[in-house]
Amino acid sequence: MKKRIGILTSGGDCPGLNAAIRGVAKASYELFDCEFVGIYNGYQGLIDYKYKELLASDFSGILTRGGTMLGTQRTPFKNMRNIEDDGVDKVSNMIKNYEKLKLDCLVTLGGNGTHKNANLLREEGLNVIGLPKTIDNDIYGTDVTFGFHSAVDIATEVIDRIHTTADSHDRVMIIELMGNKAGWLTLYAGLAGGADVVLIPEIPYTLEKVQEALNNRRKKGKNFSIIVVAEGAISKEESEMTRKEFKKHRASMPYQTVSYRLAAQLNQLGFETRVTVPGHQQRGGAPSAYDRILATKFGVYAAQLIKSERYGNTVSIVNNKLQATPLEYMALKLKPVTRDDEVYKTGEIMGLTYGE
Repeated sequence: MKKRIGILTSGGDCPGLNAAIRGVAKASYELFDCEFVGIYNGYQGLIDYKYKELLASDFSGILTRGGTMLGTQRTPFKNMRNIEDDGVDKVSNMIKNYEKLKLDCLVTLGGNGTHKNANLLREEGLNVIGLPKTIDNDIYGTDVTFGFHSAVDIATEVIDRIHTTADSHDRVMIIELMGNKAGWLTLYAGLAGGADVVLIPEIPYTLEKVQEALNNRRKKGKNFSIIVVAEGAISKEESEMTRKEFKKHRASMPYQTVSYRLAAQLNQLGFETRVTVPGHQQRGGAPSAYDRILATKFGVYAAQLIKSERYGNTVSIVNNKLQATPLEYMALKLKPVTRDDEVYKTGEIMGLTYGE
């Protein structure tokens, strides 16, 4: 019997989405009789019944293409069951449109919010398969997500380029990278780019420790320093605030981001400091070779799960082996950087300062 498969990409875009879509489709065509329905703009497309019947030719030539051929949009999990001013029952609409499209399965590509929504649909009785993508690499239950290594490559190149101008002008250069709740991207890029200080959300920093690290470099005759900061980095004082106090504190902060605040503080201490924010460049452009292979492997494994009707799972990779992990497990929590992580400890031994 022919299987009719819906596929959508949700949340922020990243390199490798199209490669994963291609992997699912091409493997499915090889393994069983099937047809695909592309759902536009993530879960919002399923809510609004916006889709396209896809042909095999639609999956040709997309392996190297960045972004997503289906478009993407954030649809927060916390609002899914809320009926807002438009009067739309989002969950009811998704179920109704899944049935209207006569889908046998829905494949969802996305990060933490995407997996929470996918698990919600599983709980409602729909057949769902997840694929883990995010440049933050913070999805619980998988060692790595596709998109992460491409972003690390891009961020590392930024740090490499900043090194030369920092050296030329004897400056402290702060590079602010993405990562609001987890610091994997900042940690990996900081180590790969030869940063001197790395500040991540999981390890609250103090200005005194950052200053100490910069002074130690000066004593060694090194008149420039590279600080890599995750956008979600927090100071030790902020870590001790309640959520309400923290929001009020950040709302009243006269700086664009924590990086600009740190730069102002260091300038006052006598360190000429500049800030660079590569922003969305980190998740743009073509995927790296590593991510093309990883996304393809994930896609092929997803096709195998569909063939065997092992729904309600996400494809994950643990100890370099692909496996099916229950959606409810993947949607549990974030995967933070921990002090016992090998990359963290490697940086520590190499003299990298985490600001604590």
